[in-house]
Amino acid sequence: MLTEKIREIPDMHTDLYIGGSWRKSAGGESIPVIDPATGQVFAEVASAGVEDGLSAVASASDALPAWSKTAPRVRAEILRKAFEIMMKREAELAELIVRENGKSMNDAVGEVRYAAEFFRWYAEEAVRAIGEVSLAPSGSNRIVVLLQPIGVSVLVTPWNFPAAMATRKIGPALAAGCTVVLKPASDTPLTALAIAAILEEAGVPAGVVNVVPSSRSGKVVGAMLHDPRVRKLSFTGSTEVGRVLLAQAADCIVNSSMELGGNAPFLVFDDADLDAAVQGAMIAKMRNGGQACTAANRFLVQAGIATAFKERFTQAMANVKMGNGLDTKVGLGPLINAAACNTVQELVDDATSAGARVLTGGKRIDKPGYFYPPTVLDRVPAGARILKEEVFGPVAPIVEFADEDEGIELANATEYGLVSYLYTRDLRRGMRVSERLEAGMIGLNRGVVSDPSAPLGGVKQSGLGREGAHEGMMEYLEKKYVAVEW
Repeated sequence: MLTEKIREIPDMHTDLYIGGSWRKSAGGESIPVIDPATGQVFAEVASAGVEDGLSAVASASDALPAWSKTAPRVRAEILRKAFEIMMKREAELAELIVRENGKSMNDAVGEVRYAAEFFRWYAEEAVRAIGEVSLAPSGSNRIVVLLQPIGVSVLVTPWNFPAAMATRKIGPALAAGCTVVLKPASDTPLTALAIAAILEEAGVPAGVVNVVPSSRSGKVVGAMLHDPRVRKLSFTGSTEVGRVLLAQAADCIVNSSMELGGNAPFLVFDDADLDAAVQGAMIAKMRNGGQACTAANRFLVQAGIATAFKERFTQAMANVKMGNGLDTKVGLGPLINAAACNTVQELVDDATSAGARVLTGGKRIDKPGYFYPPTVLDRVPAGARILKEEVFGPVAPIVEFADEDEGIELANATEYGLVSYLYTRDLRRGMRVSERLEAGMIGLNRGVVSDPSAPLGGVKQSGLGREGAHEGMMEYLEKKYVAVEW
């Protein structure tokens, strides 16, 4: 049962949302929702099976013709209203995120505002799906390029940003005239269902948005991707799962966009503003407790500034208050589950057994919930797993480098290429290094890059396509070329 405080959230639902109605799963199954701060179940949500997933696809397909023909201005006004409703319910939505995700209240409030902004941004973009007209070089005819909705879109989102990852996909899809089936992470289904209720209140017609949480994600998503009515997949999650979904999408040649794993380097050059670098490092590392694909994973610090940076950064990490995120004074909540804690501890133990030195933290907290303290590791050897794998937790391994070339070489020594951060007072160096870093996004003297108006995405094995900005809507539009004479 939901607690009384959670029950106060307007339009709170725990059933599947399919075809504009709330329903139990066909198999009667449910997902327990656990509060990471206590390790206790506080809600039960309907768990979709294959039948439910295909029913959602059918509803989205039925709603597609009318929605795709809906005037762009009408779609825009609905998205704008959804933005306004989200902002009015900021406190309730933030509390819900804290309860099912564990992040601090400040992080949760920031996420709600960021998530709502995608609805406002795509309310503005909905009226800007502008085609082209040109004269063929031969002069024989005109070339007309039309932009049309790609069709039914399956959206698969992770648990770490349950609101923002949903709106970042739903917003551009609806703006483009597509209908969607959202499959949220089973750890955090309540936020996605709350967003569905907000969209319904904002005026989204039945069937345009469907939400199907499931504890059998692989089977349900696989079945949807093999339904010929599905023409688009947008996935945010691990590279490992992304590879599996790409293989499944290939069977029916489903257009795919993916934001996958990261292993972000955070470079600090000798000439950096030390105070700004430490502040940026805290943001890049500790946003959502380090549980973000854009989190700084490897701290590469030039030798001349290394000692001073380590001292200040370690002190800042040690000063972070850890606890239940509902306490507004808390800066670090729990990790998402016990498995996450175990994985982080394994990475730390692997590094220390190979010679790394713990400057602060380093051991899981013995208390209810899934807490892991802010941790800084120094002298991390090159072969340590923690430098190669994505660290979804509040752990910062530090490696020193001698010069610019070595720093860039270390930064690029990964299969991932989502985001890189660097701090330097020399703008020429900053731009020069930015061009050489193998990443889709660069934080130059900034510890955060996320912005609805910017094209977000990675290179190498960190993904395909872009979300946000005008490019985000173009991912849901097909170009149709018409050769015409007049």
